[in-house]
Amino acid sequence: MPNCYAALDDILTLAALSNAPRDQVQISGTDPVLASNFFIGTAGAAAIAATGLAAANLWQEKTGRSQSVSIDVRRAAMAMRSDRFLHRDGKNIYGWDPVSGIYQAKDGRWIQLHCNYPHHRDRTVTLLGAKPEKDSVTSAIAKMDALEIENAVTEAGSIAGMVRSPEEWAAHPQSSSVDALPLFEILKIGDNDPEPLPDGKRPLSGIRVVDVTRVIAGPMCGRTLAEHGADVMRISGPGLAFSEALVIETGHGKIAAEIDLGIESGKETMRDLIRSSDVFSQGYRPGTIANRGFSPEEMAAIRPGIICVSLSAFSHAGPWQHKRGFDSIVQCCSGLVHEHSQGREEAPVHLPAQCLDYVTGYLGAFGVMEALRRRANEGGSWLVRVSLAQTAHWLKRLGRFGTSEDARDLPDPELSDVMDLTMQTETKFGSIVHLAPAVTLSETPAYWASPPVPLASHAPVWPS
Repeated sequence: MPNCYAALDDILTLAALSNAPRDQVQISGTDPVLASNFFIGTAGAAAIAATGLAAANLWQEKTGRSQSVSIDVRRAAMAMRSDRFLHRDGKNIYGWDPVSGIYQAKDGRWIQLHCNYPHHRDRTVTLLGAKPEKDSVTSAIAKMDALEIENAVTEAGSIAGMVRSPEEWAAHPQSSSVDALPLFEILKIGDNDPEPLPDGKRPLSGIRVVDVTRVIAGPMCGRTLAEHGADVMRISGPGLAFSEALVIETGHGKIAAEIDLGIESGKETMRDLIRSSDVFSQGYRPGTIANRGFSPEEMAAIRPGIICVSLSAFSHAGPWQHKRGFDSIVQCCSGLVHEHSQGREEAPVHLPAQCLDYVTGYLGAFGVMEALRRRANEGGSWLVRVSLAQTAHWLKRLGRFGTSEDARDLPDPELSDVMDLTMQTETKFGSIVHLAPAVTLSETPAYWASPPVPLASHAPVWPS
């Protein structure tokens, strides 16, 4: 049976916090909550509880006062699919590009295309010799083998993932590379004098976070830090495609600026921003940001004491470390989709939540807060590394329900089913209904100090 406290212990032990006051944490409820045999609510509750405990640890570091942390498994499970409950002016704005989805190839195997950004869609349909329409893409894929498509799309700089069985994934060299990694890493990358935590009324008051991320997992790391009082500036680049729905979903508590890292003046602007920041979080493939002059080591030289976050799809190790990917692609490649769909007659389907994205984002935020605690006590610059693939392996290790107690037929929750978990916020995008913060802290409640804003709404300088 699922055990939330054991999952939380996984996280705390890995961070060398096995002596942390876990008795401050209360987790109520149990899986199953969503239509899956995987313990999605358990994973979410453990990751979110860990962020709450890390915030409480920082508060105790600042004030000497302890506080309790609580989370409910149902609330945590819904937080793993928070994007699906986002409504603007009464309308659901969750959605994918029509070309995105899982298709059957010539050899009978299944493959997913991820075409939610126009440039990925254009590269993929051009390669397939198809029109950007579902029927045309279906016909084109039916003429090719799945692995052939995966390799060709990847080489073309776009995104696809073949649905593999757990056994096939276990035999893949990328799986072996991920298996050799822990769930996450918090690494000291430079020496520096200890920096006391800034004064303030919240655990992360006065902490400045540069958020150079997109989609869900990376922005969720920044959103979670904002939830506990950090000042977070989301940085976009000119001309980069984005999903407005996800900008809204992950933009709570942030300001937003634009910097062009393709030109020297933009790089200098970023260096100036880093010099007055505490955290730099980036969610691009390994080496991408480093090639622009912003490797963790270079940033530690620019700003000794910086906390760097590196978030990727398939991890920083192995032959696929540079492969593009999103939650749904990693689900397909890693055997999650195959196992979730096994025994069903219809086409393979994803898990009922993008839980790899959300769990990984929360783990990144947990790593940042623990690194800040270490910086306050022993000094140094720090690197936090997380990936969707490492989270996928951990989710599988947590266990699942068996076929005799199959949970895959549970109803799929609608907004009307979770209204008790929501809040309404007036924004420049319109009136937004969305999930409220999932964790409860007894002395420093989690909340966002400002609504989401459109990208590039602010200058790339910290407000005084």
